[in-house]
Amino acid sequence: MKSPGRRKFLGYMAAGLTTPFLLSSCKDAEDSSPPTISDVTDTIDMDAVKDLMPDEGNQVFDLSVASGDPTPTGVMLWTHIALLAYRPFTNLTFQVARDDSFSAESVVLDGIVNYQDIKLSNDRTIHIDLDGLLESNCYYYYRFVYNNTVSNTGRCRTTPAEDASVSSLKMAVLSCQDYTNGYYGALNYIAEDESIDYVVHLGDFIYESVGDPSLENLPFNDRLLTLPGGLFIAKGLEDYRALYKAVRSDPFMQKAMEKHTWIITSDDHETADDCYWDYELDTLGAPNHPFTTDPMYGNDLSLLTKLKLDSQRAWAEYIPARVSFDFNAQHPHQALTIYRDFTFGNLVQIFMTDTRTYRTPHPCGEENRFAVKDCEGAAFETQSMYGSDQRDWLAERVLSSSSQWKVLGNQTFMGAMDIDINEKELLFSVDAWDGYKAERRWLMDLLINNNVENFVVLTGDFHSAIASQLLDEYRFRLNPYYNETTSPAVEFMTPAITSSNLKEELSLKGEKSTELVAALSNAAIKKTNQHIRYFSSSYNGYSTIEFTPDHCEWTAYSVDKSVNSESAARKIEAIFKKHPGDAMLKRKLNLF
Repeated sequence: MKSPGRRKFLGYMAAGLTTPFLLSSCKDAEDSSPPTISDVTDTIDMDAVKDLMPDEGNQVFDLSVASGDPTPTGVMLWTHIALLAYRPFTNLTFQVARDDSFSAESVVLDGIVNYQDIKLSNDRTIHIDLDGLLESNCYYYYRFVYNNTVSNTGRCRTTPAEDASVSSLKMAVLSCQDYTNGYYGALNYIAEDESIDYVVHLGDFIYESVGDPSLENLPFNDRLLTLPGGLFIAKGLEDYRALYKAVRSDPFMQKAMEKHTWIITSDDHETADDCYWDYELDTLGAPNHPFTTDPMYGNDLSLLTKLKLDSQRAWAEYIPARVSFDFNAQHPHQALTIYRDFTFGNLVQIFMTDTRTYRTPHPCGEENRFAVKDCEGAAFETQSMYGSDQRDWLAERVLSSSSQWKVLGNQTFMGAMDIDINEKELLFSVDAWDGYKAERRWLMDLLINNNVENFVVLTGDFHSAIASQLLDEYRFRLNPYYNETTSPAVEFMTPAITSSNLKEELSLKGEKSTELVAALSNAAIKKTNQHIRYFSSSYNGYSTIEFTPDHCEWTAYSVDKSVNSESAARKIEAIFKKHPGDAMLKRKLNLF
């Protein structure tokens, strides 16, 4: 391992929420003498580790540990100090080792966080950036020590070197894990699956509401939450923090984050349902939030802007991501940037995008987002999911990628989806890419005109499992002669961990029309959307996707969310393959 010298050790200072630390030892360092400062004395005595108290019941590290945003030479480590365990003049130490024994031979580095950098203003969250300190394509084990108490052990993994030849890569793909709407048995399966290399989360890590009858079934009485702000919906920083703490307190969530390194982006519910950016008023658009709908808040634009800033800050605090938050920023577009990419040798590059912070309003008015007919605005060039800066970033990254598989981490359904009610063709949702057709066409043209092959879109949000071809034009719907070979990309939508499926959600919103429910059946969707190879909105669960030089294979699992059990019923529901150079998805028929 090539390690930075002592001068660089002393230079590990924080950007935004990243926690400053000093390395007390690092094997193979250019200068083996450890850095010292007078008020830091908590180096770990290897002989005394056996005397440390385990954190039984997570009394100190109440949300356990996590890792995220892997690079070829590091990861982000994360933990949180419980309020009752916080000691104003106590330093925190951490260790990283080759195995979970943490023997003197296996430890590759340990470091110290000065007590002054365990901040109440960051809600006592710790983010340790190890980029530049580890070897590529390796598993490591890590733990924290605070007030003579040792945390649970986490396992993390760095990525292969960018020029490395990689034979396979398998990711779990997750989305939509409403804490109040079911149990996380699916996450236990992910934690136990040793074949998974990394976990990709596409958003809705939290839900901003805790008792909204339009979103939640509310049969899970032991999952009910009360927010500090007193509403059923988050209205500020402390509410968002409480929601992250609830999700991160779940034992199965903790186990999955301990066992795997995660790559996470956000969707709408990290802030507000169906949110966007209102460029005309230069503030958050939150069509269903009380700040917009309740006259008592006077539609105060500053409240909406602060709501977005508060949600961004909570996300940056509680997600193990290599991002920086600008505390002085008055505008959300300057406070936090979360779109970023990750490369896994020569095999895969994944582009994690943000389609909520910069997107323009819905094209047909905020009261007309579902089952929409004759929405001309959906095709306007001004409709954007990405905003100009993110779009330029994505184009540059895609066109410069040398990886065999290019993968887009996406939130809402990118393909077209029409529903047929009484022989009327309706766009199901213009909150998805059907409301942003010009930018969808821009992306497809980018792929076609530059001969970009093996492009795979991973999507969440819709609480359904879908395998679909993406096309440059969607004029074929009821045309039996559409050309199946014109697909520049494929899309896989992962089912929701716990959030209500489409039919449940429509019922909760009061849409009880038998015609609408029938239009969302598997057979009806596939009939009116011939590019959709598989559609199901009847189960919760997760998916995995495995890449090799010969194919990528997507598997959808259903997991029973109604029981809080590590052995909740699980079933493989669908498997699809795509081969390089072949535009079409292939269904693995031996399962059916």
